[in-house]
Amino acid sequence: MLFLDAPLGDGTDVSHAKMQSALDDLWPFTGELFCADEIDREMAARGIGADLEAVRARWHEHVARVAAEATLTLPADGWMHHGGKSGRHSEYLSYLLAEMQSVRRSIPGERW
Repeated sequence: MLFLDAPLGDGTDVSHAKMQSALDDLWPFTGELFCADEIDREMAARGIGADLEAVRARWHEHVARVAAEATLTLPADGWMHHGGKSGRHSEYLSYLLAEMQSVRRSIPGERW
């Protein structure tokens, strides 16, 4: 994956460190992408949804290949954030929602 003239993590020492730090910080959020709940499992069983464990394996393989090409190291799988599908969110979601709602409220009557 080329970004300009060099792979994503193959710039300066500082840019590489920032990319690796971002990957390390955000990695624990990736686990929730593949946390299947009862609805996900039912949809997969009926053939109308994806088997998230199979998707996870393919996704991980692809991301590992991209990270290696970008000269970055994937963090070890450890504790992962979870609970979003069941409505458990951090305090930061309220700030994000307020910001998104302000855009909608900035043009009353607009169709989105």
